[in-house]
Amino acid sequence: MHSRRSCWSWVPLACGLMLATGCAGLQLDLRNAAVQKPSNVALYFSVETKDGMPVPGLAAETFNIYEDGRLISPFESKQTILNPEVAVVHHVVLLMDLSGSIIESGSLPTLIEAARAFAERMAQGHSVAVVGFDGRAELIPVVDFTTNPKTVQNGLKRLARHKVKDPSTNLNGAVVEAVELLEKQMAASPQPLRFGTMVVFTDGTDRAHRVSEREMLDALDRASLNVFVIGLGGEISVAQLGRLGRAGFMRAAELAAVGKAFDEVAAFIEAAGRKFYLLSYCSPSRAGSHLLTVEVMNADLFGSLEHRFDAEGFGPGCDPNKKPSFKAGRIRIKPARISK
Repeated sequence: MHSRRSCWSWVPLACGLMLATGCAGLQLDLRNAAVQKPSNVALYFSVETKDGMPVPGLAAETFNIYEDGRLISPFESKQTILNPEVAVVHHVVLLMDLSGSIIESGSLPTLIEAARAFAERMAQGHSVAVVGFDGRAELIPVVDFTTNPKTVQNGLKRLARHKVKDPSTNLNGAVVEAVELLEKQMAASPQPLRFGTMVVFTDGTDRAHRVSEREMLDALDRASLNVFVIGLGGEISVAQLGRLGRAGFMRAAELAAVGKAFDEVAAFIEAAGRKFYLLSYCSPSRAGSHLLTVEVMNADLFGSLEHRFDAEGFGPGCDPNKKPSFKAGRIRIKPARISK
């Protein structure tokens, strides 16, 4: 697969305008492509401004499709934006610190309310699970993977009666266990394109020493997940949690700020999902290798991507709404611009 970001015009008039304005550009990042008979071509890609802001809501006709530099008529290509749910799933695990410092300080009710709002919000379009940790080796199950906000609400309501069994903090070990939980869920997903996101809330550092930081970071490297961290209070290690929060790290100085921190992380995850497009079309090619170029212009912003594909054996009868045959893969979110 080959993708390229560029900033050049799709018609002579636009070219002159782009040169005159310095070509303020969009970035198109190709994440996966599928080619299948009779002549279906599908691309999964993101659209952002050059400063990383997502560009949601683009219609199919906003995109121009070229093969070998020749524009394909939308009537010929039947180009369409497919519902990403046919090929994409996003699993989110909320990992909550339920160690002694949280339970015994009286912080749990505030944390439950912030977690409830976050998890219910994520359940609208994501498969979300909630688990906790203290000093024990195993995770504390709270809510199994669900897309039902009511299930989330009921699970977190029961957490209000939680009593700590080991007041220590097995942060590193809990992250490794949560990675395994996400891995198992993603492996069982029928959709080939999978987002795996972990949001970690903690008010301290690892005290149990069951798993080293290096072992924990190695597990994250192998899994290739999106990890956000919300750290509460003055006892946290900003350096350590920054290494853990590869997609973003938010520090809440006091308990009252936890809800806002969860809101910021939720908003970023939602925005990251809206920037992706699943564009499908019917190719007029019937044999040979071809250079596909997709261009988009939104207001005064322009961008494109390229992908080479083989049309050997292509023929008539294409339905652009056919489910794409993507190879299984994981989608990473670019790091969030969340302040520490």
